[in-house]
Amino acid sequence: MHTKVFQMDIIPGDPEANRERVRNWFETEAIQNGPPVDLVVLPEMWTTAYTLPELNTIAEPVEENESTKLLQELAVAYNTNIIGGSIAVKKNAKVFNRALVINRQGELIYTYDKLHLVPMLNEPAYLSPGEKAVETFELDGIKMGIIICFDLRFPEIIRSLALQGAKALFIPAEWPASRTLHWDVLSRARAIENQMYVISSNRVGSYDGTGFAGRSMIINPWGDVLAEGSIDQEEVLAEVLDLNYVSEVREQVPALKSRVPEYYN
Repeated sequence: MHTKVFQMDIIPGDPEANRERVRNWFETEAIQNGPPVDLVVLPEMWTTAYTLPELNTIAEPVEENESTKLLQELAVAYNTNIIGGSIAVKKNAKVFNRALVINRQGELIYTYDKLHLVPMLNEPAYLSPGEKAVETFELDGIKMGIIICFDLRFPEIIRSLALQGAKALFIPAEWPASRTLHWDVLSRARAIENQMYVISSNRVGSYDGTGFAGRSMIINPWGDVLAEGSIDQEEVLAEVLDLNYVSEVREQVPALKSRVPEYYN
């Protein structure tokens, strides 16, 4: 599965400008260079950045929003699946940080609202947590899962996805540079302990005094980093994922089969 990750900076509080940047990126880079692309991955909150006080005003409606429609159009136009990072959506009085998954046919096949809100950013004052458990979805017949940024610190939900059969995990993020070590170690740990690919798209640049870590990664089930972004530049990561390798690793080291959950309190 030929995968491309867009590590991008984000224009704060300007969804239309960011949508145009993503459209232009597809036209100039995402599909045009190299072999056909099966999957494109975008970062967290790529339409607005972390403009938390503004989200109540600029968050998009849950139904028929412009960002989802754009990604659906691009998926069809370029015959590719899209992990659409996440965007701020508003339902009634609640704003959610919502991840989007769109298949080649332009169908929105899965959404996930971020479960774990960041206390250090006072996210709970501006966002509502997700209201349903994580589930797998399928693209090109492969089970996959998605979490968002701070969720990386909670191994329980990622293990849940592995036990549901996920072979790849996607992490759109705006992870800060001040905690880069945690980003690196936890990302590789999640790949190793769940024996799955971990593909992340983390933003670069800065906003409101916070610099972001970049270092988007494509990690295989053995924990090898196959591709890694820089800390401060917009760039594209590209890799062909061999999803059969997941089964090979799980047979070589049958950690998931060796669980004894009846003794885990």
